[in-house]
Amino acid sequence: MKILRSGILDTIQDSGRCGSQHLGINPSGAMDCFSSQLSNAVLGKELKSPVIEFHFPSSQILFEKENIICICGADFLPTINNQPVPLHHPIVVNKNSILKFSKLQSGARCYLSLLNEINIEKWNNSYSTNLKANAGGFKGRPLLTNDVIGCKENFGVSNILKNRDLVVLPWKAQDTVDTRNEIEFIIGSEWHWLTKDARESFSEHWFQITNEADRMGYRLAGQKLFANTEEQLVSSAVSFGTIQLLPKGQLIILMADHQTTGGYPRIAHIISAHLPILAQKKPNDVVRFKLTSLEEAQKKLVNQKKYLNQLQIACKFRLEELLHAAL
Repeated sequence: MKILRSGILDTIQDSGRCGSQHLGINPSGAMDCFSSQLSNAVLGKELKSPVIEFHFPSSQILFEKENIICICGADFLPTINNQPVPLHHPIVVNKNSILKFSKLQSGARCYLSLLNEINIEKWNNSYSTNLKANAGGFKGRPLLTNDVIGCKENFGVSNILKNRDLVVLPWKAQDTVDTRNEIEFIIGSEWHWLTKDARESFSEHWFQITNEADRMGYRLAGQKLFANTEEQLVSSAVSFGTIQLLPKGQLIILMADHQTTGGYPRIAHIISAHLPILAQKKPNDVVRFKLTSLEEAQKKLVNQKKYLNQLQIACKFRLEELLHAAL
């Protein structure tokens, strides 16, 4: 693949770099891990395989070789050779075809998976781009104009294309980006530092995502929340989805590129199954928080993973059958 025109922030990501936070290395990984794994599942690939994460305006990509791709997540109205193509479908793409994204229709991030695997090396057991460390992914940075990204395998798909620019294969994933505004959370270690009124306000009021929202964190504007103590917190471990109370009573939600530790009170944590919903929110979107139990949070995550695993197995069988018939 060749990047004909770079986007605002397009990087190679996978499911994150786990197990290194004690070394000060943050996990990174896809913001919407569900959509990134969904794009792999539709191609029957390992769910944690590397993908390209796009923000809008997005890169334009030239496929210099044939490939089978899948686009999931936000709808940026993708086209191949100016022909609209659907999300959540496997698409056979001919060589010298150009992928463009024409308009931000919904969501904030979309993901491109390729059957012919991206040819990059792991850094610290992950393909994810760590922008702060300038490591991982493609040269540790966002994709730029004229970058050329190689692929490891080369599955022959000429018999499927039959000189056409593209072929949309018939199966697809049913799930799309969840647009709900109610985000579920479990209480954090410093939840009881909040006053009673502040705890009630947290669940009753709407909060708006400000322009200070990126892969590191989302700052929220809304009802000021106050603590009932002047106690200072020793810098402690944080994670993707941790909600911290800032000194002036506002909130910040830590996202995929979050720091490894923080000194602000951790009043709540977004449940893992709802992080993809949050990841598709943009500045000026509003959210509301709903308390749930740890048991319910685990149940939702298990169901999500079960769906992805079942889809991956089914699509792998369909694709192997198709490729064998095309020989």
